[in-house]
Amino acid sequence: MNMKNTTRRGVLKGGALAGAGLAMPQILTAASHAGYMNAPQGASVTLGFNVPQTGPYADEGADELRAYELAVEHLNGGGDGGMMGTFMVGGGANALKGNGILGKKVEYVTGDTQTKPDAARASARSMIEKDGAIMITGGSSSGVAVAVQALCQEAGIIFMAGLTHSNDTTGKDKKANGFRHFFNSHMSGAALAPILAKNYGTNRKAYHLTADYNWGYTTEEAVRESTEAQGWETVAAVKTPLAQTDFSSYVAPVLNSGADVLVLNHYGGNMVNSLTSAVQFGLREAQANGQNFEIVVPLYSRLMAKGAGANVKGIFGSTNWHWSLQDEGSKAFVKSFGTKYGFPPSQAAHTVYCQTMLYAQAAEMAGTFNPCGIAEALEGLEFDGLGNGKTLYRAEDHQCFKDVLVVKGKENPTSEFDLLEIVEVTPVDQVSYDASKFGGELGSCNPGA
Repeated sequence: MNMKNTTRRGVLKGGALAGAGLAMPQILTAASHAGYMNAPQGASVTLGFNVPQTGPYADEGADELRAYELAVEHLNGGGDGGMMGTFMVGGGANALKGNGILGKKVEYVTGDTQTKPDAARASARSMIEKDGAIMITGGSSSGVAVAVQALCQEAGIIFMAGLTHSNDTTGKDKKANGFRHFFNSHMSGAALAPILAKNYGTNRKAYHLTADYNWGYTTEEAVRESTEAQGWETVAAVKTPLAQTDFSSYVAPVLNSGADVLVLNHYGGNMVNSLTSAVQFGLREAQANGQNFEIVVPLYSRLMAKGAGANVKGIFGSTNWHWSLQDEGSKAFVKSFGTKYGFPPSQAAHTVYCQTMLYAQAAEMAGTFNPCGIAEALEGLEFDGLGNGKTLYRAEDHQCFKDVLVVKGKENPTSEFDLLEIVEVTPVDQVSYDASKFGGELGSCNPGA
């Protein structure tokens, strides 16, 4: 499991931060402070950061840990406060004061998900049972997210998901104790399809290579559904193992398939390796059906673009957030993260920083760490200033709704970090859907004790 059982206990000093001072309503009564799992004892509270420190998504995991450490520093009153100074709830200031959460200093433990559901559940269980973690967060895989979310539901712990893009997480596998800030496959498809049709036309034949787990399945389904609605035809869809590193045998048949677009439903190291194989096989210079052959990456990240290098130039995809955004929240986060680490944050870092702040805000609103109080505070929460514009945590499925970015690889990057350019900010209305679309039952919150 490669578990790191070291809680960081250094005192992070600093003054109270902007945004304090608004009296938020109590959602639970004082009596509700008792009778829940891992109720904090003493002057500190422990959070569990469960990320891929090894495996194909380890780059995302490393950036998640950086952002978690920054969030803890800010919550405890250190640094410049980052987005605590821009975060607004319901049109007003947030309740975070830079004195921890509910006056308790924030500490944390970490675990390695290995991008494997069983390993992720084992590390999460250890943090809950051995370390007394009151909340589990993290991960860069939907298979991991679904597994850990189910564990947290059983244990009576809040799960604030990290990178999980499958529709299933807040669809058929949604849980009352789980919450997702990241966007999903449906939103990517809805945002991407009009851009692809505009740039590549409506008479296209697509070949999908798809990571063989639930994220890959729902992403393929979303992109197929949205592009076929624009007139595209899907000629093949091939599953690839998550542990695959050499994709040459999967790419080789593409040019003889009748397709003129390759859709890589891959993430992290998988995408870097499969795109590299596609370029080596000459797909970027090829012609098919009288058209230039094109490649699409539905879910992008800066870390993936860096790994793939020049191969990403001109390739379209979607992303949850990008460090070049010029809203006040994004600028504050980029400045804070860059000052601490020397480079801009990824969407992985942004997502988990936001999730940590949202959990802390919900606890302050509820006046308790009781997971059912946290859940009640998050359900239907409207907020702004965290880098994606106005956002809603929908009560019916615990999915965040916000604008989606369509991006493409820059033709002339100015640095190793300036690799993606924003093509369009797709408004939230274009990517929204009914809460019943992907099935599942939210169920009831479990306080665990």
